[in-house]
Amino acid sequence: MPRMSAEERRESVIRAAMHEFARGGYYGTSTEAIAKRVGVSQPYLFRLFPNKLAIFLAAAERCLRDTREVFAVAAEGLQGEDATHAMANAYTRLIAEDPDKLQMQLQMYVTVAAAEAAGDHELGELVRKGWVELWDTVNVPFGGDVNETTTFMAYGMLINTLAAMGFPPEHRVWEGLYPSARTKGRLEA
Repeated sequence: MPRMSAEERRESVIRAAMHEFARGGYYGTSTEAIAKRVGVSQPYLFRLFPNKLAIFLAAAERCLRDTREVFAVAAEGLQGEDATHAMANAYTRLIAEDPDKLQMQLQMYVTVAAAEAAGDHELGELVRKGWVELWDTVNVPFGGDVNETTTFMAYGMLINTLAAMGFPPEHRVWEGLYPSARTKGRLEA
């Protein structure tokens, strides 16, 4: 088997970090657990990233980028209600098929709040920047309509909450969501 390049190893670390941080959060995840998941030593991990925060930032950035790309691809060439349903379907499939994406998002918000409370704003700046890019990606197919974008993002946060709490797809709490997201995204995934 050929050796991995440093960039390939870095990618492995980001994927492993996303999984570990999604499960344990920033404060509950050790760099040892990340290194073990990748199959490298901690010293090698720190040759790729200067510290634990840099690893978390890379994982957070990747999570937001992946989510943004899901929305952009789903809405390509669509507008309004068609874009709404396409993005809702794509997002609910994403979090059903890759629960780490949802859990990582939730861990980002908790970690930002804790960091901000402690006076550390670096993480918050990165996550807010990524979230604004996510907002802007969703805003385009809605023709810049802030109300439509707000409604869509609010539904998305509700979906995050319901999914994180483990409500089964057939539960009545899902009934008020976009019908295509509720049936296609949750039941077929």
